[in-house]
Amino acid sequence: MTIGEAIRRIDDGVLMRCVFYVLLAASLTFLVIDVREITTANAELPGFDPMHDDQPVLPPALTDGRPASPPVEPASPSEVLRKAMTFELKPGGVLMAEGTIDPGAAGRFAQEIEARGEYVKTVHLNSPGGSVDDAIAMSKLIREKKLQTIIASRGLCASSCPIVFSGGVERIAEKEAVIGVHQVFNGSRDRPSAEQAMSSAQSTTARVARHLEEMGIGSALWLHALETPPDRLYYLSEKEMADFKLVTQPIRAARTGG
Repeated sequence: MTIGEAIRRIDDGVLMRCVFYVLLAASLTFLVIDVREITTANAELPGFDPMHDDQPVLPPALTDGRPASPPVEPASPSEVLRKAMTFELKPGGVLMAEGTIDPGAAGRFAQEIEARGEYVKTVHLNSPGGSVDDAIAMSKLIREKKLQTIIASRGLCASSCPIVFSGGVERIAEKEAVIGVHQVFNGSRDRPSAEQAMSSAQSTTARVARHLEEMGIGSALWLHALETPPDRLYYLSEKEMADFKLVTQPIRAARTGG
């Protein structure tokens, strides 16, 4: 049997996991090198945080044959997206979750779901991302309650927000919904040691990858995140949303009215 034939016999899921772990190991190696150089220079870790720094809410795209700017401008103004996430109940059992996923957002979200009982059927997301821990907790609760998730036309779901989106038993994106991913990064002003940074990156990456797998999302989505620096976004095409099983229905036209 040739090497090519052997590779073709390998299950796609197993192959993707192998590629993922090789890329993860490489990324962690570079992380250690970068952190050691920064620590030696007695400089702060780069903590790009689109919610607090003088940076655009939507950073430029990863320039690798893709547009150098977001595919469309989000409908919501930057000041709305930068604020801590708020929750508002809309008609038809829709809970609007809008703004930055700040530490504590998952707790507030759980309180909203508990208070609304069985009324909430859909979580409408519009967020530039934020806390990974809170995003995972929100996603798990959404799946536990068997809720639907949706991103509207010109709505934003970036950074850790797609983790929340992945929790929906049905996941719907309207045409021109802006969905993007990038590397997990340290958004605080603390300066961890190289060992702490490596441990944190490895643990967080593993938790996100495991969670997405449990939600039924294709591993290649997280590979794109690992390859994209934190000051860039990898904007997903409609085809990629479908191929990675991030959406469960074909991209649909924007709703009119309401």
